[in-house]
Amino acid sequence: MFADRAKIMIRSGKGGDGHVSFRRELYVPNGGPDGGDGGRGGDVIFEVDEGQNTLGDYRHKRKYKAQDGEEGGKRRCHGADGKDIVLKVPEGTVIMDAESRKVIADMSGENRRQIVLKGGRGGKGNQHYATATMQVPKYAQPGQPAQELEVLLELKVIADVGLVGFPNVGKSTFLSRVTNAQPKIANYHFTTLSPNLGVVDTENGGFVIADIPGLIEGASEGVGLGHEFLRHIERTRVLVHIVDAASTEGRDPIDDIYKINKELEAYNPEIAARPQLIAANKIDCIYGEEDPVALLKAEFEPKGIQVYPISAATGQGIRELLFGVKELLDKCPAERVVFEQEFFPEDVLITENLPYTITKAENDPHIFVVEGPKIEKMLGYTNLDSEKGFAFFQRFLKDGGILDELENAGIQEGDTVRMYGFDFDYYK
Repeated sequence: MFADRAKIMIRSGKGGDGHVSFRRELYVPNGGPDGGDGGRGGDVIFEVDEGQNTLGDYRHKRKYKAQDGEEGGKRRCHGADGKDIVLKVPEGTVIMDAESRKVIADMSGENRRQIVLKGGRGGKGNQHYATATMQVPKYAQPGQPAQELEVLLELKVIADVGLVGFPNVGKSTFLSRVTNAQPKIANYHFTTLSPNLGVVDTENGGFVIADIPGLIEGASEGVGLGHEFLRHIERTRVLVHIVDAASTEGRDPIDDIYKINKELEAYNPEIAARPQLIAANKIDCIYGEEDPVALLKAEFEPKGIQVYPISAATGQGIRELLFGVKELLDKCPAERVVFEQEFFPEDVLITENLPYTITKAENDPHIFVVEGPKIEKMLGYTNLDSEKGFAFFQRFLKDGGILDELENAGIQEGDTVRMYGFDFDYYK
């Protein structure tokens, strides 16, 4: 089965909660806080595996989860970190947010390993919250929540040359003759259901060639397996049209080339504009007085597209075609298509509109207590020890309307804002 696309759910590990405990030793009846920090949650990491060439491993399992961090313990014991989960994919896999289809990572070129979802940071134990006025803190920071995301994996084959053509014109036979690839070959339509890659070695250098699965009319509109096939062409630098010059199935080779270029133009005009060559295949089957190769040359060579008569079955003309392909590649820019990141999972972590409450402390009207999952979640994400983290937290309070709510509740300069074990002095 064709397996170049998969939709999976990934989840990083939750950070372990900080622990609340107090020293209990002989002759020390009122020991201080000694709750340990929670462990970090595991990351979700994607890594290129040279031995894979399809996404078939992800067709049967849809959910992948990294390990949660462990809770902190007594006597300042730090919870164990959760194990990362490493998902192996073939080179050329593009990872996208399933909903928006924006690119998260392109696993090609120099990008061999990328963290897509980071594990939650472990929460601080109550040992960190002891102050001169609060010597027995009964609060520990919760671990940062896990991140969860549905992603779409798409394999876009990386090859210098893409073979295009209608089904059953001889692409697989050609590839098996010129490379070490061993594609399945049979005499029926849609024989090739996944791209076959092979390396061509010539006297003037080598290149990678891909047999792109057979196109049909309407492919750019998703007819048949059109989109799945066309996405593989996006990375190639040169296109080789293989046509049945002998018209063994009654097809017109000139019409076939125009139809395929029309599909490429409809899918992505930039692909249709790439350099092309025409391999007029099955010349060993040509009978009759009319020369179809001459007709192809008269039609396309004035447009700058060279026509090479070949026979994939006997090997006739193939050497000349491969030299022509290599010369064309040498004239093309070597930069490969790399899809830039458009979607950043960490940016959507705190967008939820969670509720919060503001109340005055019962024993002191100058202490304003702010509580709610929105605040607790934000404190879990933010490192208040750093200047950047503290500024980010202040911006969150302002943008979320919390500072306005505090003023409406009557807060004055010098009053205290208390949030889950954190005390802040309020100044305008």
